[in-house]
Amino acid sequence: MAPSLSSPESTVSKNTDRRHETSEFLDEDGQLQNLEDEVVQEVLKTGTDLRQYSRQIEKELKQVENKSIQDYIKESENIASLHNQISSCDNILERMESMLLSFQSDLGSISSEILSLQRKSVSMSQQLSNRQGIRVQLSQFIDDMAVSEALIMGILESPVTDKEFQTQLTSLNHKINFVKEQSFKDARCCLDVKDILEKLKIKAVTKIRAHLLEQIYKFRKPMTNYQVPQNALLKFKFFFEFLLSNERSCAQEVCNEYVDTMSKIYYSYFKSYSSRLSKLQFEEAATKDDLMGIEETGPRGLFYKASLKHKSTVFTIGSRGDVLTTHLESPIIVPHAAQKNDGRYPYEALFRSEKYALLDNACREYLFLTEFFMVCGAPALDLFNQIMGKTLNLLSKNLETFVQDCYDTIALFLCLHLILRYQMMCHKRAVPALDHYWDSLQSLIWPRFEYVFRLNIQSIKDCDPTKFSKEMGPHYITRRYAEFSAAIVGISESFPNEQVNRLLADLQEEVEYFIYKMAAIFPQRKEQLIFLINNYDMILGVLMERTRDNSKEADKFRECLNARSAEYVEEILSPHFGGIIQFVKEGEAMVEKGKADELKKHEKKMLSLIQSFNGNWKNALDELNHEVLSSFPNLVTGSSLLQLALTQLVQYYHRFHKLLTPTARPQLTNIHHIMVELKKYKTNF
Repeated sequence: MAPSLSSPESTVSKNTDRRHETSEFLDEDGQLQNLEDEVVQEVLKTGTDLRQYSRQIEKELKQVENKSIQDYIKESENIASLHNQISSCDNILERMESMLLSFQSDLGSISSEILSLQRKSVSMSQQLSNRQGIRVQLSQFIDDMAVSEALIMGILESPVTDKEFQTQLTSLNHKINFVKEQSFKDARCCLDVKDILEKLKIKAVTKIRAHLLEQIYKFRKPMTNYQVPQNALLKFKFFFEFLLSNERSCAQEVCNEYVDTMSKIYYSYFKSYSSRLSKLQFEEAATKDDLMGIEETGPRGLFYKASLKHKSTVFTIGSRGDVLTTHLESPIIVPHAAQKNDGRYPYEALFRSEKYALLDNACREYLFLTEFFMVCGAPALDLFNQIMGKTLNLLSKNLETFVQDCYDTIALFLCLHLILRYQMMCHKRAVPALDHYWDSLQSLIWPRFEYVFRLNIQSIKDCDPTKFSKEMGPHYITRRYAEFSAAIVGISESFPNEQVNRLLADLQEEVEYFIYKMAAIFPQRKEQLIFLINNYDMILGVLMERTRDNSKEADKFRECLNARSAEYVEEILSPHFGGIIQFVKEGEAMVEKGKADELKKHEKKMLSLIQSFNGNWKNALDELNHEVLSSFPNLVTGSSLLQLALTQLVQYYHRFHKLLTPTARPQLTNIHHIMVELKKYKTNF
């Protein structure tokens, strides 16, 4: 139905009200009021009648209002249609609002359902995770607790050496330990498997015990290489671990049986080996009559050797030092093979062979004990001593027997250094088990070594120089000292020892004193110097050859040799050129005191000395050459001394030439002639 239309009067009234409302609105705004004021002012300016103007304006407004009403009436259908459309839209919007409110309510309900589902999902996920965790643990628990048919058959039926038995034994050991652990937690399921596990354990222990004892008994067979059954035992070292964990009395029985067996084997082997080695030693050993200062009864000479067979080895090391170097880890001596070749050895070679065999066996045994019996530290050492103690005591007593009557200082010293090297070798192999044994051997040897060393020092101190022949060559006691000192110093280089250095210093002091006493038996100073130089040179030569150049002993004797050589040169130059030497010393003393002018007063003496020198210097050189080379058996030493003497002569010539007056100086033989002659005495040594 179309909307009803209002009357024109009502419409005009409404328009009037609207104008008033508009006027009020414009008054409030202030802008329209200002405009009307301007219109009024314009009207006043033109002089127009305001009533007339007002009626005109109202007429115009009336016309506009009527026109507006006509327009409104003309558009009434459209306005009615617009009203209907607006009402229809309002209804549609109302339904949409209702629908949206319903959707909002539904969405709220869905959101709460989603939150509920999310909480349920989280809860179910946690439950699943917990159940999976429990499943893994429970499955592992059941696997650890259950005794399978394969386990039972493997322990009961499989041979001990079979891989299946070892695999099932490992599983059994794990289950036994697991059941023990769960028993403390009062797990009731342990009661279901405890009996069967106990029976399987007893069966496994019985089979393992029989097998291990059988392997140990194989050691007892004659001519058995015990390393083979040892290696076989190491393949089954878990067997002993199983016994130790589950039946300690049985494990102790196996351990005791092994200790008893190996103790007897080692004792028997080393007792036999040591006895057979002793038969290979040189028959003639050093005695108390083989000390350094003991006089030789036979004819003596520079290269004389004692009548006692192998006595040279008492003071000379020779190739004996090879036991510390090239032969240190050489194969041990095989007695029956050596006897076939009629081989004989010094004691230190036999000692090396015995101790190297001991070291090799002891290291292998200690490492076997730590691996198979699972011991370390003090328990390992205790177990090792139970096996090797008897053998070590036997070898210590054998060494003690030898040491009591030993006078071979070099042999004792070589044995000491063998001990030091083998002890270091043990440490490299991580085997401390022999440390006490090595220390005990040193405690046996050191006192005897020092005692015999002191005997040698005392023997030199007790020497009577008058009982020896007056020979200016190197004395045999000095040669003994040189060889002996070089041997001790050479051996000590790797392991210096303060006690040995003190002994060497005491011996050196005694030998120096002995050389001085021997030199004193010669009446002439030149003979004394020749004796001293020959002995110092021989000692220094041996020390330089066998030891480092910077050893204390070499430095000391080099100093002594240089001092005596300088004195000897002065001694042999004096008979031929003594006048010139004396004049040079006196003249230089006068120059130092500022009395150089007084030298002119001695011009006559200068001319006399020049005349004597010019006539005799060539013959003097020949005599010097013959005298020096005949006095020293060592041609190198003799040649060096001759060159030293000629050099000293040239220095005296220059000093003498410098002191001469201008008148006397031209009469002295030209130095170039002298140097040409001196070149004839230069040797190639």
